[in-house]
Amino acid sequence: MNRRERICLIILIMINFLPASAQKSKSVFPGETWEFLEPEKAGLKAEILDSLAGILAGRGCIVKDGYIVKTWGDPSVKSDWLSSAKPIFSTLLFFAVEEDRIPDVHYKLYNLSWDLHPKDKDVEFYHLANMTSGYARPEKPGEAWAYNDYAIQLYQKSLFDKVFKESPGKVLFSRLGCLQFQDSIWFREDKPRIYASVRDFARFGLFWMNRGNWKGKQVLPKKYFRKYMNPHVPKNLPLTRESKIKNDDYLKIGTFGGGSAHFTQYGSGIYGFNWWFNSTGLLHPESVTWPDATSRTFMSIGAGGNNMIIIPEYQLILSSAKGNWGELKPGDLNNNFNIYIKLLLSSIEAKY
Repeated sequence: MNRRERICLIILIMINFLPASAQKSKSVFPGETWEFLEPEKAGLKAEILDSLAGILAGRGCIVKDGYIVKTWGDPSVKSDWLSSAKPIFSTLLFFAVEEDRIPDVHYKLYNLSWDLHPKDKDVEFYHLANMTSGYARPEKPGEAWAYNDYAIQLYQKSLFDKVFKESPGKVLFSRLGCLQFQDSIWFREDKPRIYASVRDFARFGLFWMNRGNWKGKQVLPKKYFRKYMNPHVPKNLPLTRESKIKNDDYLKIGTFGGGSAHFTQYGSGIYGFNWWFNSTGLLHPESVTWPDATSRTFMSIGAGGNNMIIIPEYQLILSSAKGNWGELKPGDLNNNFNIYIKLLLSSIEAKY
């Protein structure tokens, strides 16, 4: 055996002893339907995925390297994803910038002819996407964090009614129709809440995990994902203060679903463009959001257990509708979110 052959043999041995996740895997993309791969062939333990599905309940699917490896419930049923759909607004915001409809994400809403109070004259799309706008709250833009569904309503109305000037469905399908939604997607008429199946919603996760690339085509430039696929709310940003007027919706636009300061106080340090990221934050400075997750793990989170986990390091996506998620408690090892991510990661087999 010559020197070249010995080196090749050593490299081969080293590769075989690497965990399956550390070896470069070639991801695929679904066409009109997803391709199913047995968990074992994807390097995952089927019994652990079965346990996770049983605990979560509801409906769901798990994607590995672009293949569906596990489903439970009826994966074709469409339902409201509630706040999990908010990152889609930010995705379409990036398209608006790319198409020169607005110059950048810091475009101010007063340019769109909203009759804003003097306090809110500096509200940007950036603030709306990061829950720091102050609309319907006592603070000025950028002064405080508040999980704010009145501001989200202002976000979507500004985006669809004033920037694109088209219906949400037309805006979405004309730009992301290439994702070939298997079960179709539709929007509520009174507000653009998205109804989708778990396997169609997972396509959004795959699009983000591949940083805007779909089947080799860069549908949205990578620069948006490099810049915005991370927390954008400062760790030290204070929470909104109490106000005698809880929801000062002076524009009379209504709400996307909740109040102007509801759901959770967590967000500073871990929220960005409507995604939740694995980082330390104002209320958990010593521990990351999900202690047993990878550093690049991020999630969409919606009420009623409508959540999606994306783990880029392992090309893993878990899309879950009406699951038993419980309350979000960043930094807590015993929180359901952390437990489920830990269980999902434990299904990855080392290759020997």
